Order: sequence, then structure tokens, then C-alpha cells
Amino acid sequence: MHADMHADMTAEPVEPVEPAAEEPLPADPPEDTVSEDHSTEKNLAEEIVPAEDAAAAPPTGTYRLQLRGTPEERFGFAEAAALAPYLASLGVSHVYLSPVLRAAPGSTHGYDVVDHSRLSDELGGPEAFGAMATRFRAHGLRVLVDVVPNHMAFPEPHALNLPLSRVLEDGPGSPFAKWFDVDWDAGGGRIVLPGEGEPNYRRFFDISGLIGLRQEDPEVFRRTHGLLLGLIEQGLVDGLRVDHPDGLADPRGYLRRLAEAAPDRWLLVEKITEGAERLPPDWSCAGTTGYDSLGVIGGLFVDPAGEKPLTDYYVALTGGPAGFEEVEHDGRLYAATHGLKPEIDRLLRVLHRVVGERRPGLERALVELLVAMPVYRAYVVPGEDAPQQAVDILSEAADRASAHLPEDLHGDLETVVDLALGRGERTDAEFIVRFQQTSAPLAAKGVEDTAFYRWNRMAALNEVGGDPGRFSVSPEDFHAHCIRLARDWPLTMTTLSTHDTKREEDVRAWLTVLAELPGEWTEAVERWRTWGPATSPLEPDLEYLLWQTLVGAWPITRGRLEEFLTKAMREAKTRTSWTDQDADYEEAVLAYARDVLSDADLITDMTSFVGKLAPYARVNTLGQKLVQLAMPGVPDVYQGCELTGLALVDPDNRRPVDYGRRREHLTRLDTGRRPKEVDDEKLLVTSRALRLRRAHPEWFGPGSRHEPVAARGPAAGHLVGFARGGAVALATRLPVGLERRGGWAGTRVDVRDQGWRDVLTGCTHMGPILDAGRVFEHLPVALLVPREIDR
Repeated sequence: MHADMHADMTAEPVEPVEPAAEEPLPADPPEDTVSEDHSTEKNLAEEIVPAEDAAAAPPTGTYRLQLRGTPEERFGFAEAAALAPYLASLGVSHVYLSPVLRAAPGSTHGYDVVDHSRLSDELGGPEAFGAMATRFRAHGLRVLVDVVPNHMAFPEPHALNLPLSRVLEDGPGSPFAKWFDVDWDAGGGRIVLPGEGEPNYRRFFDISGLIGLRQEDPEVFRRTHGLLLGLIEQGLVDGLRVDHPDGLADPRGYLRRLAEAAPDRWLLVEKITEGAERLPPDWSCAGTTGYDSLGVIGGLFVDPAGEKPLTDYYVALTGGPAGFEEVEHDGRLYAATHGLKPEIDRLLRVLHRVVGERRPGLERALVELLVAMPVYRAYVVPGEDAPQQAVDILSEAADRASAHLPEDLHGDLETVVDLALGRGERTDAEFIVRFQQTSAPLAAKGVEDTAFYRWNRMAALNEVGGDPGRFSVSPEDFHAHCIRLARDWPLTMTTLSTHDTKREEDVRAWLTVLAELPGEWTEAVERWRTWGPATSPLEPDLEYLLWQTLVGAWPITRGRLEEFLTKAMREAKTRTSWTDQDADYEEAVLAYARDVLSDADLITDMTSFVGKLAPYARVNTLGQKLVQLAMPGVPDVYQGCELTGLALVDPDNRRPVDYGRRREHLTRLDTGRRPKEVDDEKLLVTSRALRLRRAHPEWFGPGSRHEPVAARGPAAGHLVGFARGGAVALATRLPVGLERRGGWAGTRVDVRDQGWRDVLTGCTHMGPILDAGRVFEHLPVALLVPREIDR
């Protein structure tokens, strides 16, 4: 009786509409003020709009915007469109949008899609989207959109998600039943709703309000992608960023279908690689969203000499282990036996069906193998031989798992490994696929959302896609990473901050300094934690995280700190959790934090310590930013992070951004004013590097190389440099050690050619051998171009 409502759920047409007429610009403001209309900025933006063939040019830089349709803190299509002149002036080629489809009422992020055939009315609807895209295009900007293929939301009321509501009414007989990944037998022929028992459907991680989609079905793909593909055909969208491909039954097949439907478009995947893992070469995409580069860049600015003293202090303070391995194992095991138990139980039912019997050894072997997986998932396609990388991953996992199993269960472990790889006489397509779909959320929930909050030896390393056990990255390893990207994935994305990072890039830049000052840091922590008469009620690891957070994100308000601590202790799941809260403990923690913030003498001491870190944090902030902007790949700037980014984990990093302030800063720089402070300096680095990339894509894009630049002299280890086409990027690293050794002291760098201009300072240098002290006289970074190049 409802068939007419779903006779065709293909995309509604979105006609491009002309942007609204802009108000006339006011008269020029006085020299020392900037009007809200920013006439100077508008002129600059118009001056640097790329040529008309920009749509065919490779991407050179992106700017991520978090859209939000709630009445409070609204930031929809119209608000995004208003930023077009500023973003064009900043230098990006693409505006990178969070999900744009209709989401659950009150959604603050858009990943809880309820209707793939409609653009979000809360964000402004189709007319506003068309106007936004048209205005972006007028300013030479293209659009990259976040697509969410893995799941849909259970909204209230359910009728807002029409396919799901039909399945809830009609069960497995509904024509929409094939949309959703449901174990009908386990639910007695119906979907077990959130809050009514163990969910019998694949979820997004452990969130029962999000139900998994079956994109392996061509009709599901067509119905859920019709609108976005239509926007691409109309020229309103230029690329797609695929959210959580590891949740899909067949990521490779999905990407092939997407690439066929959107040929020659920029496709990126939110794929988190671990350690030596590589993105599968047969995936039809341009690369990842950049978490691999985030960890490599950050590690480059960490002093390896700080590892032993900071580890020793962490162990002495907390009583925790010196290594991360067992913490990771325990976090994964906790997730397997708690939040993700429904998914484990479903996989066990498949295993029992395949082997024809139920025995405890198989269950234990399966769980330990999943817990031991060194990556999110291995990629095995039923009916094909497992690729060597998948075999290596499962072999490593089996070796790890065997250490946690008695010898008499090793045979069961081998059975599970063979089934996961599709080897031997008994192969089962469902087990192969579901094993992979279970291991991915186990990594996310067990490691990033549990173990990362239990082991805070160096909180800056506890980042998405990172390995807290890898303390630092050598320049040699950094260059090897860049050379590989330039060769294999030249249009992959790079990033330093996202909506999912645990702390923004400059929090990490401040914390990284501690590796160079371990003695001063541990003395400060001991002083603060014994400042008053009260004994801390916090678990030792949480208390150490508190002091790191205060120093890294200072200054911080009471509300932001309480919000962060509440999330941190619940994610750790040791004394309290989201599902089993200990109200007394939580209040004791927050009361202690309030006491710290209200102790004027303690805060004075802490502020003094933070002030001592400031000149070194500045070096790290500017260094890591220039490296990210100039290295191979397409750099993304997360909203607001063109200035200092000191936000913590969401929702802190999704707060409104003061774009008026950023426009004013950029206008000052563009009218010849010198940078006043680190915010100005970071904006200078960001805008000049992005503009250079846009002006010279042949230097930075496909076909270009990454060539390490050699330094010689007593402080050579404090300089990292590389050439990209006609440009050379140089950055200072480990600034405390540099200062202790007396500065550059005649250290020189070979930039190969003569006649250079630093686009950041305007200074000229002859070359080919440059004195590092002269290069870094004004800034701890330099971006050199041949002297005849102006931009």
C-alpha cells in the first residue's frame, strides 16, 4: 500500500541557480580597520581566480567545512557559500563538505542519513545547495562531498527513513529488506529495535541507532547514490570522499562501481592504514583522507631522545606498562566482549554453521584472532585467492593470538585463519566477508576509542591512524613515505586535523615540545599534582592526561575541560563508561578539575610553564604545517586551522569558527602588513603555500617528485627540507635541542640552484649553498621559489 511512495527513489533534480546578488561594497575603510564586507579581500579573491578550465585541473588543496543544520550554531549551504571569496583567497581548489543529504532531525554532523534522495532541508535544501555550488564555481572553487555508503539512521519517527520503516512494517518480505544487513533468524523474522534487546543487524561500530547497508546489491547502490551522482553530472559536485569503506562487504567492488558511475572524478576513501600496511593497489580511488601522513608528519617533530625518560616517568607515575601492546589487546578484548558482542555472536553463528559444530575452542580462537588483527581488516574477496598482504596480516594476527591461547587450541586457530582467508576445502563467502566487517569496528572501538584513553605516555601520539608505541619518525622514514606517495598516490589527501582527530594539530605541536624537555615537564607535573592538600581522585593515567591536556590546549575553559574529561574517562571504560556510568567518580573527577582551574597560584605556575614552551611550540606549529602543505598529496585544511588550532576531540573541534577574524588576518597580510603573532604566521604559511600549489600544479601534482634536500653542519639534524618541482620547502625541527647547541652555527643547506625568493618573507637568497641561520632569520620555515616567480 506504500509502494507508490517508493516507486522511484532516484535523485530529485537540483537545477543550478544563480547566486543571490551581492550588496554593493562600502567605501574603503580607514587604513587600520577592516570592514565586515572585506572589500580588499574580495578584490584579491577576484584577482587570483583560476582560469575557466579549473574543473579539469588536478586538485591542489581543500578546506573542510562541518555543516550543521541545528538552529543553534547553524552552518548550512548559505553560510558555506558566503565563504567563497575568503576560501578562494586562501588558495584552495576544493571546498570539502561534510555529508549533505537529509539526516536524522537535529543531526550535528550529517552521518546519520535517513533519505538518500533528498538534500538536507535543515542545511538549506536543493535551491541553497545549487546557489552555493554556483557561487563556489564563480570563485574558481570546486566541491568535494562526504558520502556515507555504510549505514543509515533509525530516526524518530521511523517514517522519516522510508525504506527502513517499510522493512520494520513488512519484515523480510519487504522489497526493501535487501537494503539492510539483518540476521532475520536471530530476530525471529523482525528487526530488533534499539533498546529492545541484542541488535540483529550490522551496526556502525557499536551504535545501535545506525543500521548497515548492503552496497554490494546494485539496486541499493543505485538508489543510495542517484542524487549525488546526479549532482556530479550537473557539475555541482566534483569529487567524493567515501566514509568508512571498511564497513562494506566489498570495498573494492564498491569503489569500482562508484568510479564507473563518476568517471575521472576525484575519489578518496576514509581508510586508516596501520604501520607498514598499504592501501590496496586495485582500489579505484585517488588515495586516503590522510591519517597515514598525519602520523608521519607529527612523528618527524618528536625528539626520540625523550622516549626513555617520558616512558620511565609514565610507568612510575601510573603503574602502567611501558609498552602499548597489552593495553591494545585488552582494549580490543573489552570491545569484543562488551560493545561489539552482538557482531561477534553473529560471526560465531556463521562459524558454527560452516564447521558443523559448536565448541568453546573455536569461539575463543575466533575472538583472539580478531583481537590480534594488526590492522582494521584484511581484504579477501570470496572466490579469489587471498592477496599476499591479507595472508601476511592473518599470519601476524595468528602469531599474536597463539600467545593468548593454550596449545591445544592452536588447531582451532588455524581453522579460523583458513576460513578467513578462504583456504582449504571448507570455504564460506559469508564468513570471509563478515570476519572483515567485524575486525574493522573492533579496531576502531577497541583501540582508538578505548586503548588510546588508557595509555597516555605521550598523548600527542594517541591519534587516529597512529601508533602510540611509535614515539618518533626519522627524516629518512618521512622522506621514504613522501617518495612513495609521489609515486603511487600523488592525489591522496594529507591532513593534520579532522572532525575525528583526538586533538587538533597545534595541541599536538605544543605537547611535542615535552619530548625535548622531559626533566622540566616531569618536575612540573610533580609540582602540580602535589600542589594542594587534597589527593587526586583520578585514576593515574587520567590524571596524567589532564596535565597534558591543560598544557597542550591552554588556555581552556572549565566547560571545555569538563566535556573532554567526561568523554575521556567514559571512553577508557575502566571506572565509568557511556553505558555504565559511575556518577560519584565522574563528579569527583570534574570537581578536582574545577579546583585546579580555580587555584590562582597553580594556574600562574602552569601559565609560566606554558609560556616557556611557546617559542618552541611556534616552531613545531609552523614546521608541521609547511611540511604538510608542501609534501606529496593534496593538503586539507580543517575548518579554522589556518590559524592556531587548539580544539580537543569532538564536539570541541566542531564548534563555530570565527571567519570574520580570519578574513581580517588574511587581509592584513595581503596588504603588506607583517605577521604580528603565531596566528598570522600560520595563516601566512597556509595561504602562501596553497596559492603556490594552485599556481604551479606541475610542481606539486601528478608526475612531480619529492626530492630530499641535504643539510651539512653541526645542526643538520634540525633541518628537514625537500624540493617539489621548482620549489623548495625548509623547516626547523627539534627547536629546544637546536637552541641548546647554540643555534645553526654555520649549518648549510644545498638547494641545487642559484637565485631564490622566500614567498613567506620576500627575502632573496643566492644559493646553491644557503646558510640556515640566514634562511630562518625571520621564520623557522621557508618556501623558496626561483626569484622570477612571484606567487
